[in-house]
Amino acid sequence: MTQNEKINPILFEHKTLYSELLERDMLLDFYLPKGVNEPAEMSLLLINDGQDLSKMPFSEMMGDLYYFREIKPLLCVGIHCGKDRKNEYGVASKKDYLGRGAKAGLYTRFIFEELLPFIKKTYHVHHFKEKAFAGFSLGGLMALDIVWNNPHEFGKVGVFSGSLWWRQKDYDDGYTDEADRIMHNQVKNGNAAPWLEFFFQTGTKDEENDRNGNGVIDSIDDTLDLISILQKQGFEEKSVKYLELQDGTHDVATWARAFPEFLKWGWSYR
Repeated sequence: MTQNEKINPILFEHKTLYSELLERDMLLDFYLPKGVNEPAEMSLLLINDGQDLSKMPFSEMMGDLYYFREIKPLLCVGIHCGKDRKNEYGVASKKDYLGRGAKAGLYTRFIFEELLPFIKKTYHVHHFKEKAFAGFSLGGLMALDIVWNNPHEFGKVGVFSGSLWWRQKDYDDGYTDEADRIMHNQVKNGNAAPWLEFFFQTGTKDEENDRNGNGVIDSIDDTLDLISILQKQGFEEKSVKYLELQDGTHDVATWARAFPEFLKWGWSYR
């Protein structure tokens, strides 16, 4: 079904918020469900690399899901990345081997100190039923880092072609999977919040690299290894969803195929 402006149950709004922390304008796309009688019954989903949503196109996707009552009320906020994306996204506690991710801590503070208060004030919602975070590639890594370290604020995370290879040592400097993948180490050594839920997506053509020569591309290996660590941390199968798309590539078209599955996984009426 093709939605048009008259019947689409989604209200789209574009806003700009100046971040004192990041010292730049943050461009934000809001996808608001119409006809929500009780705002406290609405959930919130923040999405890194939000500039890619319009290419899906996200408004029509959400409109179809609402029209057919496949998902519960969900306010989605697409956060556009900035020119310094490789520094603003990453793992807040540790830069990678090239020093990237240096502003990930500031970006995390932006979410809590500037963005969430702005959303609540703008839409007069003092409390959301649930908050979740998602992102693509490096934005997915950043979303996972924020959710993992703030489980009392967020309950779900969606990681699409996540940059889980993010490492503290170069391959030529004695790198090993077991010791040097930053997110894997953080999860392995962290305190697991049992209520968290995880959605991971990869594509069989995400990349061509296969650093250990096992016939499986690194993006899939890194994702499955992280899922294994989560399972060892006590997360049950129902808490971790893995979607592998045959012929899926590292691009918006593939993520657009996967995103409805993520939304139905997280907010279905069933």
